[in-house]
Amino acid sequence: MKFWAFDSAFLVASLALALLSLPVSGQSNECRAVRATVAPRMDGRLDDPCWQNIPRITQFTQRELQVGLPSTERTEVAVAYDEQHLYVAVWCYDQNPQALIARELRRDFDYTLDDNFIVVVDPYRDRRNGIMLVTNPVGARADLQIFNNGASTNAYWNGVWDVRTTVNDQGWFAEFVIPWFTFKYRVGVDEQEWGINFERNIRHKREQVRWQGWARDHRIEQMNLAGALRGLRQLSQKQMVEIKPYALGGGEFKPEQRRPVGNWGGDINYLLNPTYRLNLTLNTDFAQVESDQQQINLTRFPLFFPELREFFLEGDDYFNFGFGGNRIIPFYTRRIGLDDQREAVPILTGARLLGKEDDRTLGLMSIQTRATANQPSTNYTTASWRQDIGGQSVVGAMTTNRLTGDRWHSTNGINGRYSTSQLWGNKNLEVGGALLNTYATDQGWNAQATAYRFFVHYPNDRWSVFASAQRGPEAFEPEVGLMLRRGFREQFVDLGYRPRPKKSTHWVRQYDFRPVQLTHTQYDDNGAIQSFQYSVQFLGLDTKSGESLSLNHGVVGEGLRAPFVLSPNLVIPEGLHWWRQSTARLRTFKGRKLALDSRWAWGQFYDGTSVQTQTELLWRSNRYLGFNLRFEHNRIELPLGSLETNLVGTRITYALNPQVFGSLLGQWNSAQEELNFNFRLQVIPAVGKDFFLIINQLYNTSTSKWVPTRGTVLGKLIWRLVV
Repeated sequence: MKFWAFDSAFLVASLALALLSLPVSGQSNECRAVRATVAPRMDGRLDDPCWQNIPRITQFTQRELQVGLPSTERTEVAVAYDEQHLYVAVWCYDQNPQALIARELRRDFDYTLDDNFIVVVDPYRDRRNGIMLVTNPVGARADLQIFNNGASTNAYWNGVWDVRTTVNDQGWFAEFVIPWFTFKYRVGVDEQEWGINFERNIRHKREQVRWQGWARDHRIEQMNLAGALRGLRQLSQKQMVEIKPYALGGGEFKPEQRRPVGNWGGDINYLLNPTYRLNLTLNTDFAQVESDQQQINLTRFPLFFPELREFFLEGDDYFNFGFGGNRIIPFYTRRIGLDDQREAVPILTGARLLGKEDDRTLGLMSIQTRATANQPSTNYTTASWRQDIGGQSVVGAMTTNRLTGDRWHSTNGINGRYSTSQLWGNKNLEVGGALLNTYATDQGWNAQATAYRFFVHYPNDRWSVFASAQRGPEAFEPEVGLMLRRGFREQFVDLGYRPRPKKSTHWVRQYDFRPVQLTHTQYDDNGAIQSFQYSVQFLGLDTKSGESLSLNHGVVGEGLRAPFVLSPNLVIPEGLHWWRQSTARLRTFKGRKLALDSRWAWGQFYDGTSVQTQTELLWRSNRYLGFNLRFEHNRIELPLGSLETNLVGTRITYALNPQVFGSLLGQWNSAQEELNFNFRLQVIPAVGKDFFLIINQLYNTSTSKWVPTRGTVLGKLIWRLVV
């Protein structure tokens, strides 16, 4: 099967569209900030004189369930500021406050489950990047960074800010306070103009309302749709140094071996000005990071584990090659601080500079690791440049380098993206791509070590289309990246049709039909099939009560050039294998105390059959305690024998208040016959200061008796000082 004609035509069309640059209108409504002579008390009561005679935002429009209609509950917002902080006051009136859903207290809570209020701010007013702050009626906090007009976000970012809430018989009310140094904004400007938007989710009504950008094709993360925040005058332009030392102590326990564990280090964050921030780190430690969620691999390709370490996640978008997808990850930060055996490699020191000036975004990071038995001392240095074009489009370049002794390896690339949210009035369209090459001093220049990816994305409410073409030749080797496939070229198409019933009383909120979901992957050297998958989602729907159902059927093909060892007793011969498979998924509304998410897959598997089930049960008994149970079962029957695997995971989350919370994670995998417990307690005595208690314990379950293999007990204190 040959797809070269499609491939070439697709590349030409993508490049042509990417060169377009349409002007984007920045017209929007206005929110006025008022300077407060006396700072409001942070208690969530909103009875301070500061809030009594101040302009309020009152026009909120439904995005769900009845698009374009006024909100059924009154919502008001006011903004004030002083020399040190920005303040946002929110009045969320509710005719039935007893129905409010608020069962989360912990930091970085899952705000999709509760009633909540969202503030998004674009301080630089570039209509691309910003931050999102979220709270619920009981004062839980969540935040994230927004990049590329919502194309990507960083949910692991933890900004310095606070919020207080109250609930009474009129509804619930919130008071945000954000220091100026949390934002990056323009310097040398007497009066600032920022972007700002607000969203309220009335979860018990399944209602979502916004101030701006409430069309169903638009998301709150699209900063170009935000309103204008004006009235901010003479903001602080001064430099600031934030010092965050840490101390770590505890012990590690193995059979017949116990040893103390201790370490110290810290970070220095130097705010050169409101635009550029320099981060320095010494003896970087990640003890508080939660364990990876275990996975069972039934494919011949490696698994992907996401980055969970805050230091690397905070600048994630600055060091993103723009390659997208999950086949090739050119810069995979888990290569830093972890060796090929997934053992920790100590980080001695590092520096990072992030900032934006005019229409240019710059990033620079350099990390030096300590030598270990498995890996010599290594330097990782990466730099990126991005230039804004037009209203939402961008071009950029990036380099990532690894220096070990006399050997130097480098991955270099360019990327670009044309983006608009005003196609045919208010439709979204993205067209982009990236081109990469790898080089090593012991291999020399090789033009064949070049990979590419180009895509077209039309992400809208009724119709959605995504198409991409990419290539990763055998010679392409990003040593500070991750290759899930090698020596391949691939075409992908996903077409979705999501109509909504015209009758407002209909119990279905939206249907989801996907007549084309095609992935065609070829070996790069001869064009033979490496993998093929075509599926049709012939039924998909979301109900107004929050449930969803989907049914799929498809054809799968795998071209094996060598025998595939599924297990020691099951070896699948080389050759081209075809089979058919069906899947079904049922999800109930997660805002309830008890929610279910279950997926089934059944049908053929190579020259046999398989049945796979994945079930997740969520029980939130109250705002202080929640339980999550995950179970995965796979049963494969082949002519040579059978294989059965099980994975069980449970997570217990608890919170005494928004400043004291934690979790207990337990996982057991029958393939590894290992039980893993991870306990975390986090205490926030003040915003920016943290104490962690971490307990990890591993058990070998290959016998009838659990045998402890390794355990750690650690305490970590992080303190924040501002100079």
